[in-house]
Amino acid sequence: MRQAGAAFEALARRDLERAGLVLLSCNYTTRHGELDLVMRDGEQIVFVEVRQRARNGHGGAAASITASKRGRLIRTASLWLAAHPQHARRTCRFDVVSYDGTGEEARMRWLRGAFEAD
Repeated sequence: MRQAGAAFEALARRDLERAGLVLLSCNYTTRHGELDLVMRDGEQIVFVEVRQRARNGHGGAAASITASKRGRLIRTASLWLAAHPQHARRTCRFDVVSYDGTGEEARMRWLRGAFEAD
């Protein structure tokens, strides 16, 4: 399962880089959680959560990001910014790249600004 997650993270990274984003960090881990990808889109910092679901039931991959998960991502993003003060004054957004399906058949959706830190 972890290997499949890493493959979809690599796929998302490739697609986002093709769209012009620049990778700053991947798999940034703290005791609060993990950031799959941290990227720069122009002057904006983008925290990217990559999700994959084999079946589209229960709303698909994007719908699997609960309020609790969003809270962990926001806390971890705050820690990333504290550890990288050169980026602390940049605007930030939270994107979700979701894949519904498996392998080559997986359908990608990129939700820019999927949620906000309150």
